[in-house]
Amino acid sequence: MKLSTAVARRVSRLLQEKNISQYRLERNIAMPHNTMKSLMAERCNGVNLRTVLLLARGLDMTLAQFFDDPIFDDANLEAD
Repeated sequence: MKLSTAVARRVSRLLQEKNISQYRLERNIAMPHNTMKSLMAERCNGVNLRTVLLLARGLDMTLAQFFDDPIFDDANLEAD
């Protein structure tokens, strides 16, 4: 699985768990809608640490909490 896919799936689950809309997250972190849309549609060629940091902050969590998910334990996780 690609790293960008894992990040998109993690964000999607967290949005559901925290009952936050994608639009609200975009506004909280000042991320352009098209950027978030591409990320969530798994059309990104890569995701950088700065983006993940913004997402984590917008979801009121640390990077460690964001990455604390079995989806990132996959030995076959590919860097985009």
